[in-house]
Amino acid sequence: MQNFVFHIPTKILFGRNTVPAIGPETAACGGRCLLVYGRGSSSRSGLLDRVRASLAGAGVEIVEHGGVRSNPVLSHVRQGIGLARQHGVDVIVAVGGGSVIDEAKAISAGCVVEHDVWKFFTGRKSIKKTLPLTTVLTLAAAGSEMNSGMVITNEETREKFGTGNQLLYPRTSILDPEVTFTVPPDYTAYGAVDAVAHVLEFYMTTQDPDTPVQDRIMEGLIENVMEACDRCLADPCDYGGRASLMWSATLALNGLTAAGLGRVGFPMHMIEHSLSALYDVPHGAGLSAVIPGWLTWHGRRAPARIAGLCRRLFPFPDMERCSDRELAARTVTILRNWFGRINSPASLQELGIPATDIPEIARNAMGLAKIWRLNEYTPEIIEEILCLCR
Repeated sequence: MQNFVFHIPTKILFGRNTVPAIGPETAACGGRCLLVYGRGSSSRSGLLDRVRASLAGAGVEIVEHGGVRSNPVLSHVRQGIGLARQHGVDVIVAVGGGSVIDEAKAISAGCVVEHDVWKFFTGRKSIKKTLPLTTVLTLAAAGSEMNSGMVITNEETREKFGTGNQLLYPRTSILDPEVTFTVPPDYTAYGAVDAVAHVLEFYMTTQDPDTPVQDRIMEGLIENVMEACDRCLADPCDYGGRASLMWSATLALNGLTAAGLGRVGFPMHMIEHSLSALYDVPHGAGLSAVIPGWLTWHGRRAPARIAGLCRRLFPFPDMERCSDRELAARTVTILRNWFGRINSPASLQELGIPATDIPEIARNAMGLAKIWRLNEYTPEIIEEILCLCR
């Protein structure tokens, strides 16, 4: 296990009837907020009105910035920055899933600087100050409610980039599983895939062979996300299933899983970001198309780690007679079948992306590969992986 620092400044309020706390929690950070939300689901469910009432009751003035897309775009971030500056807000409130929270983070960092916010994502500028952020989570998926990362798409350059900074942690995040009862089946599934992908990235890319504590945590989270997702799809109002899925997705990317692993990478996310940037596919759907191909490619080169996952999560009689390569292939099949069972695309073909587009996807991915220092991923290797995603 490698040396690490684990520090999370985010306060979590988890459970039923926690939404009314957003007002007092926000008032402790400032008196005028920019309320950031999506395109209608939080309004239709009545959640947005509950948030407004709590903020107003705590004496917080509200400036609204709705209409965040599922893959948040730079132009809308810039509009939010303009509103925040115009009205002199001193705190940001996000009501939504990872996309809404990511845009809120970008606004919180971008409204306190003179330069364009996109420079944070390209690495040309570093974040040194942000406005405080509070959140009400509506989708179990990205983990943005308790981490220091954000992802935005530049629709002009067709680039989807992510960056992180300690100052991007929300001050308080409210996680009420009942809020997710109205999440439709497709986005319930996509969120679960995203959470599984976060754990798989760390599990597969660590170079340290002796991390038993982290391994057991990660294996347990993968198993729990899959089981909880199945429960939620069977009964959308299963509180226990929704609670398990919500907390597992948060833990998957709040720093706990990566602690002690040393250098890790996000190659599957790097490739998927190109799919989202070029085709605007839902993030989780893109990941479920990429995961089987990347695992197949990785398993042909280093099958032992994937085989170990199979032994822990997917045991079967006579397993010990199988080679690591056979167990790695079995793991890919099991995950692909699970994607099919929850109706999440398991190939580029299911996303409607033709094989002729693979070279362009690979070229697009190189920008993020460079920023994330995934130097081993050349256009040729990315094309090879994408061919296995067919």
